[in-house]
Amino acid sequence: MGLRTPQQYIDSIRDDRTVFYRGEQVADVTTHPIIKKAVHHAALDFEMTEDPEYRELAVVKEGGDEYSRYFKIPASTDDLLKRSQLIEAATALGKTLVVLVKEIGTDALFALHRVSRQVDQKYETDYLRRVQAFYKHCRDNDLALSVAQTDVKGDRSAGPQNQPHPDYYTRIVERRADGIVVRGAKIHTSCTTNVNELIVLPTRAMSEADKDYALAFAIPVNTPGVKLVASPYGGSPKSEFDAPLSADRKMMETITIFDDVFVPWDRVFMAGEHDFAAAIALGFVEYHRFTAVSYKLPLVDALIGSALLMADMNGIAKAAHVRDKMIWLISYAETLRALTEMAAIRGTGDADGIFAPDALTTNMAKYHFAHHYHEALQHVQDIAGGMLVTGPGVEDFANPETGDLLRKYLGGRAGIDGEVRTRAMNMVSDLTTGDFGGYHAVLAIHAEGSLEAEKLMISRAYDSRRTLAYAKKLAGIQE
Repeated sequence: MGLRTPQQYIDSIRDDRTVFYRGEQVADVTTHPIIKKAVHHAALDFEMTEDPEYRELAVVKEGGDEYSRYFKIPASTDDLLKRSQLIEAATALGKTLVVLVKEIGTDALFALHRVSRQVDQKYETDYLRRVQAFYKHCRDNDLALSVAQTDVKGDRSAGPQNQPHPDYYTRIVERRADGIVVRGAKIHTSCTTNVNELIVLPTRAMSEADKDYALAFAIPVNTPGVKLVASPYGGSPKSEFDAPLSADRKMMETITIFDDVFVPWDRVFMAGEHDFAAAIALGFVEYHRFTAVSYKLPLVDALIGSALLMADMNGIAKAAHVRDKMIWLISYAETLRALTEMAAIRGTGDADGIFAPDALTTNMAKYHFAHHYHEALQHVQDIAGGMLVTGPGVEDFANPETGDLLRKYLGGRAGIDGEVRTRAMNMVSDLTTGDFGGYHAVLAIHAEGSLEAEKLMISRAYDSRRTLAYAKKLAGIQE
């Protein structure tokens, strides 16, 4: 099929998928008053391939074929850098909200390519061929993809086999000649309401006793038995004046239920090879945290820009404390950018020449971003002022009795009237205080792995032998 238009993408998700929103089944996700915002936001990925400004970055040409750069299997550090640049550009166009309908799915596909060959070599399975066939299907048809990895988990202190309910981790409940039957639920599955295909991965290391939980597969979202319960968070109606970033932007999150779902063997990429569950889980994370730090770049840029804008409008741009906060914000953002670029530059290839970003630097970048994010919000909110949460609405400026008074009394430095300043405040409020800002703040801590997960990966990825040997040499200690 080749590259699709935005309208072809939208038409492709008009099907019989089972989606629930606030207790009601959704007949058409493309016309639902809330979910359609996520659909049109996701269409950005398809718009960019048609836009002359972004086409060279967004499209790969190989021979006579063209396809989305997201599907380019990284074969060099330059491929990783261009992937990061595309993610950053798309997120900037999305007003700080990542698009994610190709980014996350290709993260999973790259990991599956790297690990499935190892599984085949040990168990004489046929997984790599299946992964390659599915990858080609997605690339050549320019499909939108989601990934379901995080199980609902139940008792977090117990493994899959020791739960009070056997389905707290997604599992195989039947093996048939033509495929498997799967039961369970995954949570925090982004974009699932408005993609074509869903990739399911293990969420953790598994023991032999957990082998029925060690599975990876892909299915169309409208497969019978797949039920998507969409989160209503951030779904209240908004005006462009009050919420200039999020009024027309949305990412849907779902609890994805597998109610005895049949998966044919050619869509199964792991079925019981428990000793490779961790490798697939971590292999996906290795790519997806790199995606994460790439899409955080427009967000931290927006925080700097918001602080600069409000400092100017409030007439405090030259204040010493504002200068100090701005230096902190710039250092925070540019350290993230440098670490993200270095993660690509330090990337290495496997035996098949598939490159992955450097795990140590990627996790350092993600930890740096998440650990300091709320301090960044504090500085921006301090510079902006309390009107972030106490300002008037657009209707008050339209009212002839109050409009001119508000324009007068809510103004800032010379030349800035109250309506202009309120518009700026509303943008900063949308970014840092409302449900959109809250979504960003929670994602900073939990999305793509928690702070503790990032610290663990930094510890694992760092090779301490070099520095330990150097310290011994300095101390005159013989090896």
